[in-house]
Amino acid sequence: MNTEAIPFSSGNPRIEETRGVMHLFSNDTVSALPVERKPLACVLGVPNHMTYADFCQFCASFIHHISEMRIVRNDGMEDRYSVLIRFDSQDSTDKFYQHFNNRQFNSLEEELCRVLFTLDVQFTGYTGSLDHVQSPPAKRLDQDASGILTTICNHSFHCSCISKWTDSSCPVCRYCQQQPEKSKCFICQTSENLWICVICGFVGCGRYKGGHAIIHWKETQHCYSLELETQRVWDYAGDNYVHRLIQSKTDGKLVELNSHCLHASDGCGSCHCVDSGVNEAMLTCETEIVNEYNELLRTQLENQKVYFETLLQQENEETERAIADAFNKTVMQKRQKMQAKLERCVKEKKFLEDLNENLLKNQEIWKAKLLEVEKREKKVLRMKGDKIQALEDQLRELMAQLEAAGNAVEQSSVSNENER
Repeated sequence: MNTEAIPFSSGNPRIEETRGVMHLFSNDTVSALPVERKPLACVLGVPNHMTYADFCQFCASFIHHISEMRIVRNDGMEDRYSVLIRFDSQDSTDKFYQHFNNRQFNSLEEELCRVLFTLDVQFTGYTGSLDHVQSPPAKRLDQDASGILTTICNHSFHCSCISKWTDSSCPVCRYCQQQPEKSKCFICQTSENLWICVICGFVGCGRYKGGHAIIHWKETQHCYSLELETQRVWDYAGDNYVHRLIQSKTDGKLVELNSHCLHASDGCGSCHCVDSGVNEAMLTCETEIVNEYNELLRTQLENQKVYFETLLQQENEETERAIADAFNKTVMQKRQKMQAKLERCVKEKKFLEDLNENLLKNQEIWKAKLLEVEKREKKVLRMKGDKIQALEDQLRELMAQLEAAGNAVEQSSVSNENER
């Protein structure tokens, strides 16, 4: 099984620093565990934003099997640290490796937990003064009560106690491995030649990079910008520096800035090119200069307030105008629709009136025709009645004649018989 040597260090570099080398088994073969493994493992490359409490919570299911944890830093990995863990048995170590290796620290990030078996840990050197302030003597922590966690600054705590410490710093000396983030240009993310707007805090790069600081001034008219490296204030409108004093990085005092100083990065308070008499005179006028700067800043803020209030008023007017135009357009469209509907109703009404008038005329005509037909039918019926009456009279006369003729024939035959 191959091993790899990884250098590490621990301790607060300002006081002491211990250096060493970790001999780790490489995890080339995933299925087989190293034969010469020990109950010692290393979690390599833990992100700095993960506090000690977060890591203890991450491996909480195995915390009662952990005898000791030591936080160390790896060379070349400023944003990460590693954790050397000693377990109470080899079985616990194997289970920890199988459970946490290549597992995400949490569901919100893609960082994976890389666990390697540790063959040996060798301390190679120590740097630091032996006469620095020592802590009062304390009892050795009991490992049986809880696992011991040693921070990166070599202070030891019970895991159950450090789990309640939510900060990323040491509870004793407040040393923090996580470094503050470097300022970057908000647009191109460069960290060189940066200027910060003293009005709104926008960070942009200078004209020798992307020129985003001057672009910000053109867009917002924020004319004062502070160079982060030299702490000098530039006026874009006047095209010159407008600062009077800067704060020394060595003793924190306000001193005059020499524009020809070539050691601005070390703080102007350390330069020998500034006349001491001028410094004293300038320091006596500190209040007046601060008041001048505050008045200048207040004036600029007032101008910016007026500027943005004007922009806001223009935006409100444009919004009200757009709303009014949209309202008028909607009302006009509805009016046109109602006008078209009214015209259709008027045409329909006229059509119905014409139709009704035609129907009334037709009704009068058909009434006259009906009366004429009734008169004609009555006349025909009357004529038929008269004709029938005449025919009945003729029929009665004819029947009477026939009866008379019959009677005459009978009398004639009777008389003839009598004569015989």
